[in-house]
Amino acid sequence: MFRDKLPATSKRVRLHTKDEINKKIQERTHTNIDNYRNKSNEEIISRIKELNKEWDTERALETNASIVILISVVFYFITRSNGWIIFIGVISGFLLQHALQGWCPPLPIFRRLGIRTTTEIDEEKYRLKELIKK
Repeated sequence: MFRDKLPATSKRVRLHTKDEINKKIQERTHTNIDNYRNKSNEEIISRIKELNKEWDTERALETNASIVILISVVFYFITRSNGWIIFIGVISGFLLQHALQGWCPPLPIFRRLGIRTTTEIDEEKYRLKELIKK
């Protein structure tokens, strides 16, 4: 079956990111957790609230693609050039490729910028929740 050949949703971005970048992101996550080991519950909870607002790779890629497509539509109506329609098709194809495989052209840039996956953000949240003193 076709679905069986696709990487798991929780792993697909990491599989298409260079090991050194994955390692840097993981080290940053562990450093963040270590920095909260001796903090108060209020500080830990505040950090968890920050993490709930952190943009993950999916949100960044969806926003990026939407902006590019909207700009292309505007330029199409201004110029009436079919090249813009083709460009929209290419961007849509990349978005589909990311949905299926976990890779598209902006992904390496976003990962180098330290944008994490939902799974990576959740790891930090769960580990911080374990630090909350009862």
